[in-house]
Amino acid sequence: MAIRRSATKRHGLPTVVQLRLTPTPGQADALAAAVLLCNQAATVVSRLAWQHRVFAVVELHRLAYYEVRAQVAGLGAQAAVRAIARVAGAYANRRASKKRAHIFRPHGAVPYDARLLSFNRDARTVSLWTPTGRATVPYTGRPDDLKAVDRLPVGEADLICRRGVWLLQVTVILPTPAVREPDHGFLGVDQGVANLAVTCDGVVLPGPALAGPIDGNGHVRTLRERRHRQRRRLQKKGTAAARRVLRRLAGREHRMMTDLNHQISKHVVREAERTGRGVALEDLQGIRGRVRAHRLQRRTLHGWAFAQQITFTRYKAARTGVAFVLVDPAYTSQACPECGCVARANRPARGRFVCTRCGLAGHADHIAARNIATRAVTGWAVINQPHATGLPSARRDRESKPPASTGGS
Repeated sequence: MAIRRSATKRHGLPTVVQLRLTPTPGQADALAAAVLLCNQAATVVSRLAWQHRVFAVVELHRLAYYEVRAQVAGLGAQAAVRAIARVAGAYANRRASKKRAHIFRPHGAVPYDARLLSFNRDARTVSLWTPTGRATVPYTGRPDDLKAVDRLPVGEADLICRRGVWLLQVTVILPTPAVREPDHGFLGVDQGVANLAVTCDGVVLPGPALAGPIDGNGHVRTLRERRHRQRRRLQKKGTAAARRVLRRLAGREHRMMTDLNHQISKHVVREAERTGRGVALEDLQGIRGRVRAHRLQRRTLHGWAFAQQITFTRYKAARTGVAFVLVDPAYTSQACPECGCVARANRPARGRFVCTRCGLAGHADHIAARNIATRAVTGWAVINQPHATGLPSARRDRESKPPASTGGS
């Protein structure tokens, strides 16, 4: 049974806060020029990388640094270094699936590191690199975000212009508490399309457990279908007024689902922390490639934000020291948690489970969540079993590995 533990860096947990910049018209023009220049440089580097099939950051730096500095006038040395690293990151995970060189949008987000920006926390200003020199821009934000920038170590930031508003999304490093042992087991959560999340306690999310205008999963599906019909109607119309409405509606559904996933993950982690349990979810990586859906269901399947919910739950659990594991999803909705019988016949209907051996009946998603919680307990015991060295098996295996080879004979 495959079990994956939450992995976080020893020095802390990265998270992102958002600041709103208030530049003068001249500073806004300089920031816009910086965004255009950096994206142009990234596209030049991307074409060089694709042409020479060089994607590792060190080799790509040797290949493209002087070339991009020569082709893109006004590009600073550190801006060129960040453009090269950005291209290497863009090709890192999707190189095999790409058919042509990656093109960066002219107004896309641009990463800034410590050599391209600096904060004056007392004055609440940030100094940003631009092609015409440094621009010292005031910033504002939510009290929690301002407090995080003032008190926590700051990492890389993304400069974004969204509908004329300049934003700076800053990575800060949160202190990571020690993971507490799940003495009372795990809170299993089954993710799905019909029901976004169902816990092993029988709580369906979203639902009455969450405060807000979303009544339940049926309400979510209704809203998404309404947005889809509206977009399709406006796209078919194609007039200037229709395009204005599409621009106004852009991102609304994404923001709704992001907010829902935040609420669901927050409720799950709080409940696990309150009851002294860990959190267990299914490892659904690659499910879109494995599942063959009917053509009428493909849009729903590919719009399923399960990865975002896993990410939100993982980092919220790490913040509070709650144990987090991903378990093998195979047959979780076909296995009986009482007698262990696994059979396709245990699922007479999509949302119903009836064990053919012992007769246990219930909602299929609730049964799956119970199986997830059971698998998490077993897996956690395996990866944390004691050893003569005094180290858990997972840590012992990690520390016993020989150092990576540095090359050469």
